[in-house]
Amino acid sequence: MATHPTPLARPLSLYLDCCRLLAAVLVVASHYGPYGVITRGADGWVPNLGREAVIVFFVLSGFVIAYTTEQKNPSLRAYAIARCTRIYSVALPLLLFAFAAATALVWSGRVPARQLYEVAKPWLYLPLHLLFMGELWTISEPPPLLGPYWSLGYEVWYYVLFGAAFYLRGAGRVVALGSLLLFVGPKLWLLLPVWASGVWLYHWQKSHAIGRRAALTGWVASFVLLALFKLSGSDVFLRMWAREAWPFPAVPLRSADRVLADYVVCGLVLVNFWCARCVGFAGLLRFERPIRGLSSYTFTLYLVHALVMSLWLILVRHDRNSAVDIAALTVLIVAVTWVVGQLTERRKHWFQMGFERLAGVVRPVRAGARF
Repeated sequence: MATHPTPLARPLSLYLDCCRLLAAVLVVASHYGPYGVITRGADGWVPNLGREAVIVFFVLSGFVIAYTTEQKNPSLRAYAIARCTRIYSVALPLLLFAFAAATALVWSGRVPARQLYEVAKPWLYLPLHLLFMGELWTISEPPPLLGPYWSLGYEVWYYVLFGAAFYLRGAGRVVALGSLLLFVGPKLWLLLPVWASGVWLYHWQKSHAIGRRAALTGWVASFVLLALFKLSGSDVFLRMWAREAWPFPAVPLRSADRVLADYVVCGLVLVNFWCARCVGFAGLLRFERPIRGLSSYTFTLYLVHALVMSLWLILVRHDRNSAVDIAALTVLIVAVTWVVGQLTERRKHWFQMGFERLAGVVRPVRAGARF
């Protein structure tokens, strides 16, 4: 057995940041075709790995949450403040702007009201999305102009479930978990193992390691197997199979209809992360500053790119065959991500102070059993 590094050594932390950044870029690239930024013939040259990138985010989220709760968040209060700060510092401003932009587009007549129907009932849809309830049970409602927001309807509730499992004790934990699982519904049940696998990997990798050569082989193999999985069309087959095999037509799978393929990708991601931990990748330490800097914008990039794309295609006479137009939109996405990131992810302390005031009357709870 190889010598075990620390649970989250700097090289592994940097590697995970690289994965986070790459996943965000892949999500953006995967939307160039469906959104109509490029022609149908050209989209064959763009990697269609958006869903796989979301699975990377889910596994990575569980892994990081397991680490932060063990190392940084000793109480339920601290955990709740940290999670609310992280999510709302980006999601809240962009959600409000998306609704304002959608309202302006409808009022100006640029977009039919039926296409952005949410703006007619902001009293209903704004709270729905502020509470990340767009994927519960039979609901499938992303906000206007913010398609990628759907994944937060999974991830945020996984935060809540984990908080109840980790910090509560006894009968209270059982009741809370049972009530939450009943509330969120089958779609979130199906992808919960993907997110929870990241939690499991964090704890498992602390006591399991292999030699560097074997780890490097496994790391390369994870990419090769993913490529074969996609090129063979196995993901499409599994999606069709999941739809046909799902026994509850009254509760459609919708955003969870790729669950079987998601499990396969999840397994490959787990192998990749574990092997990367055993390989070390100490060379990443030379580029620590740019990696940390760029990866700090991933959440903003993940949400903001769809908003920029949508507004650009509505307001600008875009030529799908023009490299200049495509490049201009790409530059605009990067620029807006940087500007918004300066006001959101780089200013999380503003939101943290607000949530600390809101939580001032909440009595801290000491950490209990691990999830």
